[in-house]
Amino acid sequence: MEIYQIRAFVTVARMGNLTRAAEALSLTQPAVTAQIKALEQSLGVALFERSAGKFALAKAGETLLPTAEAVLALGTQLKFEAVKLQGELHGTVELGIPSEQVDFLRLGELASSVTRSLPLIELQTRVLPTTQLVEYVSTGRLSAALTIAAYQPRDVQWMPLRKITYRIVLPNAMAEQLKLGGWPELAALPWLDGPHGSHIHLLLRELFERHGLAPRVVMNSADQANMDALVRAGAGCALLREELALAGAKRHDFVIWGRASIEASLGFITSIENAGQPILVALISMLQEIWNIDNLMEKIVA
Repeated sequence: MEIYQIRAFVTVARMGNLTRAAEALSLTQPAVTAQIKALEQSLGVALFERSAGKFALAKAGETLLPTAEAVLALGTQLKFEAVKLQGELHGTVELGIPSEQVDFLRLGELASSVTRSLPLIELQTRVLPTTQLVEYVSTGRLSAALTIAAYQPRDVQWMPLRKITYRIVLPNAMAEQLKLGGWPELAALPWLDGPHGSHIHLLLRELFERHGLAPRVVMNSADQANMDALVRAGAGCALLREELALAGAKRHDFVIWGRASIEASLGFITSIENAGQPILVALISMLQEIWNIDNLMEKIVA
């Protein structure tokens, strides 16, 4: 059963004449007849009584006509509201993101939802450190951002999406050197860090400051999404998401050091002033579905 078949049924019933109905639908009479026949086969009832080339409503047709008219009306309303929505929600959304794997951020799923539901919206992404993401969103330089932080950022609307645990990983050769060592010996090893203000940089500093230490950084990598490859190559120690650390350790790519860990969260931030904008509300709705979070709006904390 198709909407065009229902439209053919309603048009013929209203006009009471197949020829005029075909003209109104810009179709040939055989095409209209075929559509009505297909609808009758789908419904399992005869909608018209046919005699001498004339169409008269059958009892089933009279009964179903009001419902068919209501379906057409709802279809028209749906189309009108969709066009209105698309007309209102247009423009560019600049979304900030941390340097992370796009699969982990579910960025592809978000982009797909935007393309499908908001065809007049252009989504642009900018990779920035956490501190800049928060600053740019709070000052309106970015529409919104996905960010990773140990603590809820200030001066923005914060919507937590998931918790993240980070573990310390060491190249296999360095793990041998540290069999009997503790935090001081760990800090003295070569370390891979992220740019100043990035989530990896902030988490790494906090982890060592708890012990009154600072790591010996030998490399600052802006590409934190592939830090595991650098550790695997023996470039230095690093913080990795626990799932990556466990998978790499299982493959013997590197070694996880002890049980040390630090917690953070992936979240979605908008400025307090712009949080109610229709486009951002639409993005929040998409994230609710993507991350399968119930009552997501209630979890937004100023």
